[in-house]
Amino acid sequence: MGRVDGKVALISGGAQGIGAADARALVAEGAKVVIGDILDDKGKALADEIGEAARYVHLDVTQAEEWDAAVATAVNEFGKLNVLVNNAGTVALGQIGQFDMTKWQKVIDVNLTGTFLGMQASVEAMKADGGGSIINISSIEGLRGAVMVHPYVASKWAVRGLSKSAALELGQYNIRVNSVHPGFMPPMRTSTVSADPAWRKPFLDAVPLRREGRVEEVAHAVLFLASDEASYITGTELVVDGGFLAV
Repeated sequence: MGRVDGKVALISGGAQGIGAADARALVAEGAKVVIGDILDDKGKALADEIGEAARYVHLDVTQAEEWDAAVATAVNEFGKLNVLVNNAGTVALGQIGQFDMTKWQKVIDVNLTGTFLGMQASVEAMKADGGGSIINISSIEGLRGAVMVHPYVASKWAVRGLSKSAALELGQYNIRVNSVHPGFMPPMRTSTVSADPAWRKPFLDAVPLRREGRVEEVAHAVLFLASDEASYITGTELVVDGGFLAV
């Protein structure tokens, strides 16, 4: 208990999956959390489940004014903001030459621009508190290529690079910026491709630990980076993939 006592975190895409696991893990170790999402019913239910240490706000990460409102909620309700978890993300499938450019732009808007808008909205509150930790959720697809998910790969590589450039700029304010790169996680089963056993088996056979990851295992990485245990870690990647990228 107490690894993040006194810290206040804002989590985008926090209503389910990795984001919800992050919220539970941070609160369990002493933090207060603001859960942002477009899934209002799920987000409100999670905040109610967690209790007084949590608030829910509607947050479309592509809208700067909604980010401003989410940061204001953290400051007004809990007195400050010193942890940002940019977790919201989306994916679209298609082949080069046939890709729907509306879908391409949506992925870039959510995964990349949404991450930047989150940082943009949060840094002044972090500076006022003497520092903070920004944790940008990328993917193993931010470290390798993958067919059929071109905007996802492009955006997740960009999130990795953005985290490094932000770390260079914000270090002088004691604001650390790192990216987390999850591997194959159960929420991926919601996509048509990843739900196909014929696709999943060879993927999992390539994971040295021979299993999918658990969202709680990503949350442990987020908790570490949010804590003072990671006080000298910035501008780097933390991979949570069961060894997949070691192959």
